[in-house]
Amino acid sequence: MATALGSLPSASSSPTTAPSIPANATLGRHLARRLAEVGARDVFTVPGDFNLTLLDELEAEQPSGGGVRLVGCCNELNAAYAADGYARAGRGVGACAVTFTVGGLSAINAVAGAFSENLPLVCVVGGPNSNDYGSSRVLHHTIGLPDFTQELRCFQNVTCYQAVVNNLEDAHEQIDTAISTALKESKPVYISISCNLSSIPHPTFSRHPVPFFLSPRLSNQMSLEAAVEAAAAFLNKSVKPILVGGPKMRVAKACKSFVEMADASGYPIAVMPSAKGLVPEHHSRFIGTYWGAVSTPFCAEIVESADAYLFAGPIFNDYSSVGYSLLIKKEKAIIVQPDRVVIGNGPAFGCILMKDFFHALASRLKKNTTAYENYSRIFVPQGEPVSSDPGEPLRVNVLFKHVQKMLSGSSAVIAETGDSWFNCQKLKLPQGCGYEFQMQYGSIGWSVGATLGYAQAAKDKRVISFIGDGSFQVTAQEVSTMIQWAQNNIIFLINNGGYTIEVEIHDGPYNIIKNWNYTGVVEAFHNGEGKCYTAKVRTEEELKKAIEASLGPNKDCLCFIEVIVHKDDTSKELLEWGSRVSAANSRPPNPQ
Repeated sequence: MATALGSLPSASSSPTTAPSIPANATLGRHLARRLAEVGARDVFTVPGDFNLTLLDELEAEQPSGGGVRLVGCCNELNAAYAADGYARAGRGVGACAVTFTVGGLSAINAVAGAFSENLPLVCVVGGPNSNDYGSSRVLHHTIGLPDFTQELRCFQNVTCYQAVVNNLEDAHEQIDTAISTALKESKPVYISISCNLSSIPHPTFSRHPVPFFLSPRLSNQMSLEAAVEAAAAFLNKSVKPILVGGPKMRVAKACKSFVEMADASGYPIAVMPSAKGLVPEHHSRFIGTYWGAVSTPFCAEIVESADAYLFAGPIFNDYSSVGYSLLIKKEKAIIVQPDRVVIGNGPAFGCILMKDFFHALASRLKKNTTAYENYSRIFVPQGEPVSSDPGEPLRVNVLFKHVQKMLSGSSAVIAETGDSWFNCQKLKLPQGCGYEFQMQYGSIGWSVGATLGYAQAAKDKRVISFIGDGSFQVTAQEVSTMIQWAQNNIIFLINNGGYTIEVEIHDGPYNIIKNWNYTGVVEAFHNGEGKCYTAKVRTEEELKKAIEASLGPNKDCLCFIEVIVHKDDTSKELLEWGSRVSAANSRPPNPQ
């Protein structure tokens, strides 16, 4: 027996050894590769002690090797706004990385905005050390309770999936599930990663990740055929039908099939304000923006007089309905959502993809150009504002006359919440020109971060942003990041002395803000590093010189043009819209 035992090999002489794990097979590097794979090659970051090791790992996986580039931002709110803008630019998904609670709760406002706008965004948070979970310890960056779920509970309402990664065994699965869910749902997700895990090699990360394959969603064929038959019967019996595009066409990836249907049917095309840019405005039967009482001239008359209208992916809220004042009748409408069709007051059909529905319906519609012929009869071309006299104070309509001439297929327009909504709606977008604004959430200051993110993603576009002075004061710092990253955006800062959109809804002394030397602020951000051009304009002559300088010798610079206008120089559309929204806001309580 002793001989037998003595013949056994000792543990130290065993020929079987555990395979070595590559040093780069870490959680942080896996995350970097996954983000790059789905399109987020730039991650907008703010460092904090809980995410520093994670940032090291993300930084180590360089873009040239299939990784990401870190774009450091001034604060977490702007980082998440930048991720929102990045996702809009067609790269697939945006991403930000911040620290625990103080960073996450700063970013959450922007994440909520991305949720409302159906944008895939990955918010990565560096979390507590894995050993601290369940330990009853109180940590810094928390509200002083031994419970680390405060941040998670907040994010549950504004993300479609939440992953708390505090062990390596299931980290691979949690990260992949979160990112794939963001893509499938086109909504933000939240990933918290314990600060001590990001740099530890683990076997599950030892290979380059197998590329995602998301099972395609399919329409129920019987439901699709029934919906198409009912919709074709409804539209073919109408005299003057019309098509109206809505914002959810983006998430449904149905813009192309919508135009295909318009071409086949001969119906005129309008868009809701939040769908501007989703439908080509050079289309021969495009008639403008349908926005109730503040629509493009002659557009509302055609839409509201139609005996049938198809709305593609609409959102009817108090803003898009101008205080619930649209003259639309449900029994005349076909409402097509990304996976559902409702015809009049019924019937309704589910499990139908919008793009499949439009593609199938296109071949079943009879050509009918009556509504467009009616539009052609009443249409009167818009005139241009008269040129200013020498030295005359600049008017907003003169500004946008010159902006119109700047636009091309290599431009992208970003409009901040405020009067820029209404002035930019009137711009005629050339083929290929991008257009973005945040109508559902309407968070002032959004456009500064979004401009940074959009420009970082869309290198083939020159971003032209329109921002009011009040909005700019909320998020101004991120202009410094634009300069740092050599962006050549053109920012028009419209200085009218306050929150003009709020004035037209409900005026008060709180709508007046402290005036800044805005060009001086941007010059301070520049500080002699990078390329930057600023101009302060008060007249049409000064504006023309500033635009020429931005498009000519300073075409490779960040260009910041402060436009000083009268505080009451607003669009007529804002005046009308503001009074109707005010009326909706001030409705008295229903009697009990």
